[in-house]
Amino acid sequence: MSLAKTSLAKIPVTIITGFLGAGKTTLVRHLLNGADRRIALIINEFGDIGIDAEILRGCGDIACPEDSIIELANGCICCTVAEDFLPSIEALLARHPLPDHIVIETSGLALPKPLVKAFDWPPIRARLTVDGVVAVIDGRAVADGFFANDPQRLARQRAEDPSIDHDNPLEEVFEDQLLCADLIVLNKTDLISGPEQRRVISDITSRIPRAVKVVAAQEGKVAPAILLGLTASAEDDLASRPSRHDGLAEHDHDDFDSAAFEIGLVDDSEAWLARLAGMAEHYEHYGILRVKGFAEVRGKPMRLLVQGVGKRFQARFDRPWRIGEVRRGRIVVIGEKGFERAPIARLLLEEEDA
Repeated sequence: MSLAKTSLAKIPVTIITGFLGAGKTTLVRHLLNGADRRIALIINEFGDIGIDAEILRGCGDIACPEDSIIELANGCICCTVAEDFLPSIEALLARHPLPDHIVIETSGLALPKPLVKAFDWPPIRARLTVDGVVAVIDGRAVADGFFANDPQRLARQRAEDPSIDHDNPLEEVFEDQLLCADLIVLNKTDLISGPEQRRVISDITSRIPRAVKVVAAQEGKVAPAILLGLTASAEDDLASRPSRHDGLAEHDHDDFDSAAFEIGLVDDSEAWLARLAGMAEHYEHYGILRVKGFAEVRGKPMRLLVQGVGKRFQARFDRPWRIGEVRRGRIVVIGEKGFERAPIARLLLEEEDA
């Protein structure tokens, strides 16, 4: 790969990672709206689903025009660095003017360290530097005990139970994202109490063998000055970012799957949303981890954005439909491998009783 050098100054890159539903896309949107520099965005989604990119594309912000958003939807960016990521970087560095800053939003199942390693490759290293790795954490989920909020207790349980011979893959992803971070955004703090927040921060910092700042946030609102300009040069600091997957060529996504459902015109949004909320409420039965997408509601000039994480479900009209835009509804579900699609499709697509 050849990257012609056109500037002596390296372009800083911020990698934004975080588990499914932590709020990465919302955080990126706030960042783009408040940035005072030209930003190029590379967004990677699990399972070729295209929803997060659609939220950001066409947001109308001068800091990141639509043609500066590159979507990688062919696989997890940490597993397809050479095939997908490097050609995208080459395309960005061939543009004029060059971006002032590059932001990479990884998929919710990505491990950040393999991506950071790519910036140590000579053709990349000469042009770019990892300004920082930002891990976005769902404060409510961690407070509820997801991803082993008591690692010592979990270790004792595993030691005492001979049937447990491997770690929870969700916990592995969560932990690897924390261990690689230069800044941790504890998001959704409006959903947890003060004591819960302190406990979550204590748990997070106990997992990391180095000092990492934790910033509390609500709805992904963090000032660009906090997210950008960390000057971490993470590619020079790989040794202090341990990973359970060190030495492995890639990690396994066989425990997860995704499915996209095309949604027709919604006549009664309240009834349709009630069905979605019911699906989210019974997520353990359906094997669902994440729900996200859009719908067109009859008589409404704006598209309806819907998001669900576990049992929590939200909906809001996010922006008007643009003139000439195809008003298609699309809902994506990410869940455990082999989750049943038929009952989910019925809940999403069934019409109101006549």
